[in-house]
Amino acid sequence: MSEQVIVYSTAGCSECNMVKKMLTEQGVPFEVRDVMTSTQYQDEVEKLGFMGVPVTVAGNVVVKGFNADEIQVLIQAAV
Repeated sequence: MSEQVIVYSTAGCSECNMVKKMLTEQGVPFEVRDVMTSTQYQDEVEKLGFMGVPVTVAGNVVVKGFNADEIQVLIQAAV
């Protein structure tokens, strides 16, 4: 992978779990950043222009929520 994949999420977030499941099924390594445990992570999400999760980032590609097509584009950008 040339780009690190980061998933901003919270515990119990079903869309977050769907994103993580899709990445895992496709063998894409990713870092989970729980915005409820870190104000820094909350700030990072807000700087990206979002207030909620999941937010998935790889390089310059950012996906809000769970959209399989957009996540697939992000995966391709990360490879």
